[in-house]
Amino acid sequence: MEFSHDIDACLECLHSGGLILYPTDTVWGIGCDARNDEAVQSIIHVKNRPDSKSFVILVKDMESVAMHADVPSPAMIAFAQKNEKPVTFILNHAVNLSSSVIGPDGSVAIRIPQDDFCKSLLSTYGHPIVSTSANLSGQPTPAFFDEISSEIRHAVDYIVSFRQDDRSQRSGSTIIREGADGEIVVIRP
Repeated sequence: MEFSHDIDACLECLHSGGLILYPTDTVWGIGCDARNDEAVQSIIHVKNRPDSKSFVILVKDMESVAMHADVPSPAMIAFAQKNEKPVTFILNHAVNLSSSVIGPDGSVAIRIPQDDFCKSLLSTYGHPIVSTSANLSGQPTPAFFDEISSEIRHAVDYIVSFRQDDRSQRSGSTIIREGADGEIVVIRP
């Protein structure tokens, strides 16, 4: 694999409570172990982000989703299968995660990425990883690695080399939740 060294370095960093800067199935992200309160607080500090704003977490599969929240309904899964972009599910009854990744209503935003790097990282690590855009809070989301500020680059513990020169257009995921009536509510298209 062309990114096996990066996976090994990310694993070491995540296990020690560090922050990684990594390519996701959407945009470049800052990540950490989503169960580690101190690491999540470090991301909040680095991004100068309000404490009240929750995070997206990435997991490897539906079985992993079930370990951390309610599983998506058949309607949510059907929506995701038809959507062109990756889909993040807002799911209820979040558990086994840092309180900083859980919304005030007890929900959590979860995505199962389909890109090879994230799938390999999540599969090898075996735990949920925070995925938040690699920018300071309130600033534009960088479209490419070279648009990530030096402030962000210097604040993380490991920067993935894989895909740094990738110029493919990527954007954030579609975010959905299910309303009380079973209707799919699109939070972010």
